[in-house]
Amino acid sequence: MIFKSRNSEEKTEESEEKKSKAKFSTDVELRLIGIVGDIDEEKAAEIIYSMLLLSEQGRVEIEDEDGKIKVGYEPMEFLISSYGGSSHEMFAMYDVMRQIRDRCHIHTIGMGKVMSAGVLLLAAGTKGERLIGKNCRVMLHSVLGGHAGSLHNLENEMEEIRWTQEQYINALVKETKMTKRQLKRLLSKKVNIYLNAEEAVKYGIADQII
Repeated sequence: MIFKSRNSEEKTEESEEKKSKAKFSTDVELRLIGIVGDIDEEKAAEIIYSMLLLSEQGRVEIEDEDGKIKVGYEPMEFLISSYGGSSHEMFAMYDVMRQIRDRCHIHTIGMGKVMSAGVLLLAAGTKGERLIGKNCRVMLHSVLGGHAGSLHNLENEMEEIRWTQEQYINALVKETKMTKRQLKRLLSKKVNIYLNAEEAVKYGIADQII
């Protein structure tokens, strides 16, 4: 078998193509993560690891007016389009966002549907940097639970649901313009509460409609 080497012209073209690709990768660096669909363990793990990685990769040195070098962080974008899902995974992502956002701004973007657990994630972005699509639907409801077993076990599970509900309310009150009384009144209707983009901004779940 005879192996033919490529001519210099082919090698030059390949080299130029590689340079072009390398330049494109350097110039266009997307700092975007997203969750589409139900919030579960696998998706939450991907988001958490990506947030921690992007926060460190976005570390930059900035020279102030006095010539001193300070450490800054480039912001990241978090796209959300979800019907909701596990409250435990929601709180895991929320706690990571709370740790990161003070040093690395998180621009949350709600598109299509932001419901249940997704509402807190949208609201948890950096204040002033929480965007929502004009046609996005936001939905709030009480924490859901389904259990079977002995009376004592059911009573224990009910206590856990109440605790989760209270934590969810407290977090939303902290991240939005809603008061605890106002939010409890909405959730006490025991139906899904649907909001449009304008109402989401009014309640402080988002800051700006896009």
